[in-house]
Amino acid sequence: MPLVYRELHHIAQRCMAGERAGHSLQATALVNEAYLRLVDANDVAWHDRAHFLAVAARAMRRILVDHARVERAQKRGGNATRVTFDEALVVADKPQEDFAALDDALTALTAFDERKGRVVELRFFGGLSVEETASVLKVSPETVRRDWQLAKAWLQREMRGDGSHDA
Repeated sequence: MPLVYRELHHIAQRCMAGERAGHSLQATALVNEAYLRLVDANDVAWHDRAHFLAVAARAMRRILVDHARVERAQKRGGNATRVTFDEALVVADKPQEDFAALDDALTALTAFDERKGRVVELRFFGGLSVEETASVLKVSPETVRRDWQLAKAWLQREMRGDGSHDA
């Protein structure tokens, strides 16, 4: 754990950066919860550092989405958790979008094109570089760049509500 804690904490800070002030989860708690989930995953064969960080980022995403859905259910739809996108990674017209809505759109993208969904997950949530993402997915960096651009456009359309899943 000491070897990867700093990197996990960086991923958690990135995930938490757009959350509202006073969020009940903090980056450290998110790392701890993700770590507990990863420790329970005994049957995972870690290929390399990038693979481990990708799985950790996915675990953190799931924790935040679950938390957002519980809060939304408690509030009956009011004041849902918001996330601010880094300007370089913007996938929507509005600077803030509901985290659960983003997860729903990403789930739909993954069902439509699994690799593009994984690219978004690794790049946006995991903070992996193009080269690291290409290594995890065993594709070329150019393929990752192309998938990243197409996935951002797809998510933008989906989150605006005018996605058709046809192309």
